[in-house]
Amino acid sequence: MTPRTHVAPVRYCEIQSLVCGPNRHLGPAHRVAGRRDVGRIPLKTPLRRAVAFAAGLGLSMLSYPLHAAPASGGDTVQGLYDVLLSTMKNGRILGQSGRFTQLEPVIRRSFDIASMARLSVGPSWTSLTEAQRQQMTESYGRYISAIYADRFDSYAGQKLEVTGEQSAPFGVMVKSQIIKANGEPVKVDYLMRRNGDSWLISDIYLDSAISEVATRRSEFAAILKSQGIDGLIAALDRKADILTATTAKAS
Repeated sequence: MTPRTHVAPVRYCEIQSLVCGPNRHLGPAHRVAGRRDVGRIPLKTPLRRAVAFAAGLGLSMLSYPLHAAPASGGDTVQGLYDVLLSTMKNGRILGQSGRFTQLEPVIRRSFDIASMARLSVGPSWTSLTEAQRQQMTESYGRYISAIYADRFDSYAGQKLEVTGEQSAPFGVMVKSQIIKANGEPVKVDYLMRRNGDSWLISDIYLDSAISEVATRRSEFAAILKSQGIDGLIAALDRKADILTATTAKAS
């Protein structure tokens, strides 16, 4: 979880850096990711891909066979944390693609991806076509999943704990803390909103103050201004491709 300076980089990086260490750098536009260098996406061998996929599928089926609707916002966050810890502990076996395979469905059912994508784009969302909105939402979800798969890759005694929840103007705020390997606790709060029978994460606050959605919106503004929505979608896809390809090759 390493912040940026351009526009208060992505806080996913900060949260993830807390778990995986300060020296990891990604390629997304967030702090979570790192900088914006874009490179060619290396190809993975069929054998590596097959082994990673099989490992991820097997662990996923054994550990999380059923997906009942969370009874509370805290249940959603705890479910996310449980899968993150399992993925971290099996990080080397799974590899990058295996971690991505295991985490992506959990990210998509735990986060209100559509709402976060809309708020991150800002006012220009109203001028988008339905196809552009769907494409942006899809790319946004894949991007977040790639970041988590890259950052939560190993385990060294870290703890991810839900500590409580309280009412919030637009839902429920779930309080949690990430305890780093050195024992230092970091507060991470999740704004939850009900969606049917489920509670979904609609924003994340680091140290109860820094909004992930607000940070991302500020960051995306420059790309939207210079390249439009198609440029932003391409940038998110490119970052996700780089993360899921290059890191996997290096594993």
